[in-house]
Amino acid sequence: MLDNVIVFRQSSIKITRDKVLYFDPFKIEKEYKDADIIFITHDHFDHFDLESINKVKKDTTKIVVPYSLKDKVLNSFKSDNVLLVEPDKSYTLDNIKFDTVRAYNNNKKFHPKENNWVGYLLYLDNYKYYVMGDTDDTVDARSVAPDILFVPIGGMYTMDVSEAINYTNYVKPKIAVPIHYGEVVGSKEDGEEFINGLDETIKGVILINKG
Repeated sequence: MLDNVIVFRQSSIKITRDKVLYFDPFKIEKEYKDADIIFITHDHFDHFDLESINKVKKDTTKIVVPYSLKDKVLNSFKSDNVLLVEPDKSYTLDNIKFDTVRAYNNNKKFHPKENNWVGYLLYLDNYKYYVMGDTDDTVDARSVAPDILFVPIGGMYTMDVSEAINYTNYVKPKIAVPIHYGEVVGSKEDGEEFINGLDETIKGVILINKG
């Protein structure tokens, strides 16, 4: 399920299947130029990084963004290659099926619910991959039943380690991959702490900074 999956930094993820998919590319070092679809969760600098987007995009690359990023992406992409999304919707793009899940903070100001920012639940190879974006342990997030979970654990802007453990043990994915730590917030040791707190039925895998 994690074959050909790379986590670069923060929430920057690459999944290679029939299509090459990127999520929130950030501080990408190489000129990959291989993205078929880029998914952006929201417009904070560590999630919407135009320099990195330009390193992975090619002429035919499509980008999926919340409506709040419309003006920013239309400067860099042809309108036909831009899909604007809302929370709590289902979409299909180039035979990739996915749902949007509202991403927000419960009691913090950084990611207001009314901004309509999102995480993505993708249906790939008969599995459900949930890239959460910047979110807390919310009612919306708890409504998802993923097989593979990419969960933010760094705290301050998202769940911290203990909150992420509690959330992950609630939704019970087959595999949990911690993200969003060791760069802007959180320490590199947080990943090990997260994995050590998971139920024995959940496989925790550290991929961050491997790519």
